[in-house]
Amino acid sequence: MIEAGILGEDEHVELLEGEIVQMPPQDPPHAQATHRLNRFFVRRLGDEYIVRPQLPLTLRRSEPEPDLAIVRARDEANAKRHPRTALLVVEVADSSMRYDLDVKARIYARAGIPEYWLVVVPKRCIEVLRTPDVRAGAYRHHSTVPYGRVLRPLRFPKLMLRVRSLFD
Repeated sequence: MIEAGILGEDEHVELLEGEIVQMPPQDPPHAQATHRLNRFFVRRLGDEYIVRPQLPLTLRRSEPEPDLAIVRARDEANAKRHPRTALLVVEVADSSMRYDLDVKARIYARAGIPEYWLVVVPKRCIEVLRTPDVRAGAYRHHSTVPYGRVLRPLRFPKLMLRVRSLFD
């Protein structure tokens, strides 16, 4: 669309369920949480995995740009296309929490992404969605990990993220 002149290079948009959606600019708390999560995963995951900050995933009828996606290195090896799956997707939300829990969760569940985290900046917590039901477009397990707790990613149980580390 950029090549066709429909979109400008600097426009921040995502393709979600066949619709182009304008994305709001990030405020400092959003950027800080995203940066800290990126640093956490990059430091702890080996060369077998790639941490993709704010880069597209090509999913059915959607091309979201999650704040972070953890993919296997082999899934990113094809330079002619974006990865079509992820082991973990993370969105950071300020005012977009409802949208992220409804629309984006449905997209990620339909794609079979096993785990989706929503970092809720105003509440200083992480909503954790696991076990996607691909047909229903929903996650079977939803929990909230509050500020003072620790979260372990499903596919990386040896990693331990202190939720407060994203906000302090």
